[in-house]
Amino acid sequence: MESDVFVAAAVQASPVFLDRDATVDKGVRLIEEAARNGAKLVAFPETWIPGYPGWIYGAAGWDDPRAKRTFARLQRNAVEVPSAATDALCGAARAAGAHVVVGIHERDTEFSTGTIYNSLLFISDEGEILGIHRKLVPTHAERIVWGQGDGSTLHVFDTALGRLGGLICWEHWMPLTRFAMHAKGEQIHVAAWPDVPETHHLASRHYAFEGRCYVLCVGSYMTTADLPDDFELLEAMATTGEVGGEAAELLTGGSGIIGPDGSWIAAPVEGREEIIYGEIDLARIAEEQQALDAAGHYNRPDVFSLTVDERPRRQVSWLREDGHAGVEAPPARERAEAL
Repeated sequence: MESDVFVAAAVQASPVFLDRDATVDKGVRLIEEAARNGAKLVAFPETWIPGYPGWIYGAAGWDDPRAKRTFARLQRNAVEVPSAATDALCGAARAAGAHVVVGIHERDTEFSTGTIYNSLLFISDEGEILGIHRKLVPTHAERIVWGQGDGSTLHVFDTALGRLGGLICWEHWMPLTRFAMHAKGEQIHVAAWPDVPETHHLASRHYAFEGRCYVLCVGSYMTTADLPDDFELLEAMATTGEVGGEAAELLTGGSGIIGPDGSWIAAPVEGREEIIYGEIDLARIAEEQQALDAAGHYNRPDVFSLTVDERPRRQVSWLREDGHAGVEAPPARERAEAL
């Protein structure tokens, strides 16, 4: 670990909605801005590339042609890992000398290429992909859009800044998921949300207190003015009021940074785009662990036990004539090229 003290940044910004490449370009500029202000860790909201699909709560028809077209557009603008999009983000992280965590719609490249996952992409300050986390359970209508992740992506990464991990949205209300992350010794946590109203603040602050870790609580700010002119499902997007008498808020922000005692070190900001900065001092974690270490001295393994299955769940096992079973399929893209 290079230093116990560094600056972290929570990026509260609108995506270029349903436009992957333009959103990546905006992300690169925001990484550069955060780095100029001293940030060594830069975190973005849930599915920021290319935007949270809020229309699903108002347009869930089985055979709605507009919803079908919108999903197809989202799928075309999802992020493959690796790809030119991730190369650009990795280049920005390397140039900035900062770790980057960004929420993406991740398109499957291993099997059908048709499934999208709600994922967090982790990039090192050397521009290397550390890994991805896929949301374990899409919430409510989100199941229309995303597949389920598995235990193989419950990562906590050893980095120059400390032990870095993250979860997405309502995963922060999954007690056993939280406990598994705490047991991995997480020190810095990215809590990625669409936006961060009071109940999301509650979950994020509880996570920090329970895990004795720093939490970057990060969500988007977005209005109807940020939707493309040809977006077909405007009436399906929930709105929360007028902004300047012209555009209605879709996502209100609310991002901030929380210390290991559950208190704000950078208070949440609402109603505008902004990068929120806070100083991380890892020495504070040990001070708070004296009273509570949920997966350590405050655990009772003689009473409770938890088993976490970290094996990846494959969609298909391929059997060969030579008798080998369970051989993984080549990536779908390679299979298509071989035909």
